[in-house]
Amino acid sequence: MKIEQHIEELRAELKNTCDAAERRQIEGELELARAELAVQLAEQAGAIEAEPPF
Repeated sequence: MKIEQHIEELRAELKNTCDAAERRQIEGELELARAELAVQLAEQAGAIEAEPPF
């Protein structure tokens, strides 16, 4: 659940920032965290394999 907590923290930071550069940085971090969560969920569901095919 660590990644989910990180996503929530990034959302809170994004909500409270006024600086455009900082906002873009947080949005990028949030996008990466969401992608990581999607991969983890797909691995758990068996939709993808985490190991390389060789």
